[in-house]
This record gives sequence, C-alpha cells and structure tokens, in this order.
Amino acid sequence: MAINATTGTTSALSSATNSTTNPKGTLGKDDFMKLLLTELQYQDPTKPTDTETILTQTSQLASLESADNTNTALENLTTSLGSSQQFSTIAAIGKTADLGSDAITHDKGTDSTFEVYFPKAVEQGTVSITDANGNTIKTLDVGSNPAGVYQFTWDGSNTAGNQADSAIYHVNAQYTDTNGDTQQTRLGAYPIESVRFDGDNTYLKLGSNYVSLANIKEVY
Repeated sequence: MAINATTGTTSALSSATNSTTNPKGTLGKDDFMKLLLTELQYQDPTKPTDTETILTQTSQLASLESADNTNTALENLTTSLGSSQQFSTIAAIGKTADLGSDAITHDKGTDSTFEVYFPKAVEQGTVSITDANGNTIKTLDVGSNPAGVYQFTWDGSNTAGNQADSAIYHVNAQYTDTNGDTQQTRLGAYPIESVRFDGDNTYLKLGSNYVSLANIKEVY
C-alpha cells in the first residue's frame, strides 16, 4: 500500500518540531535539508518527485546556504571592525579630548567641584565663573603650578559674598605662562591619559574621570 506523501511529511516534521526548540520560528539550511530528505523518504514510489522540482529545491537550498554563509561572514567582519576601532582609540592617548562644553550645573547653597587643564606651566592666573549673560560671578586664584589638570572647589558665593542662584555657569581661565605669554583654557578640554575597554564600550581617562567615547566631541 502506498504511503501518502503529505501525511508522512507532516508527521515527520511534527516529530522534528516537538524534539527541537525553535523559538524564532525560522528555518535554517539544516532544517531545509531535513525537510527535503524527509519529503524524498516519504514520497509515493509510484509518483516520485519530478527532476525539475528536485533541482528547484536543491537550488533553493544552495541559495539559503550561501545567504547563511554571507551573514556569518558579515557578522565576523562587524566584530573584527569593532575590535579594530576600539584598539585604534589607543592612538589618541596623549592628545586632547574636548567634551564640547565649559558649563557646570550649580545648586544654590552647595559647593561645586570641577577640573581645569592648563597645557602650559602657570606663573599666575585666575579661573572665572560667569553666568549665561557673560557676567563674572566669581574668580578663583590659580597660583603658580606646572602644566596639568587641577581641581577647584567653588563655595557658591559671588563677588559680593552672597550665594549664587542655582543655574548653569561657565568656567574659563586666563593665565600667564613661565615665558610671560598670556594663555587661555577652559573646563571641558583634557589630555587623554588612558583608554579602558568594557565590553563594546570605550572610555577615556580625562583628569580624574573616565568618560565614554560617545561623549567626546573632538580629539586634537
């Protein structure tokens, strides 16, 4: 007695489905091959699948395998490029990273701590804290120091000795170097001291903090 091809194939496929978990509900090249072989196994001997159908299915299988190999190659290439991009960041050590902003957010009645980078040795100078209109709220003495990143603490008082309002303020510095030349710098630009990798994320050490590469606006 002939075996019904449709019934046999459905039964075999159901059995394979029950024994194999496929959460995405998609067929890969291996699944396609199993389905093709199952179809050939349970076909009606008196009505075998014609050659044209076999060639079509084989061609589809070849196309599926080719696409699968291409996807695998692209995934490997993406991983390789990601690693290459991460490690190329090491070349930025010693350069200056700019965060694109010289602003701090200050809350009235509290201290605000920030860091400023001085590219050249400081003979004398001041750090100016200004409001959104450019008015000077407070100046802090820099003192004589070698080039480097220095931390400052603003107690929140203005030039009159009153507490400044909660707002966004800008931090800039003017100083004279050891050659007597006038220099300027500001908050937000720091030398890159090291690079740290954490999974797919890259962090640059700027001053005493690690900053995500995604937050860097310019490196020079």
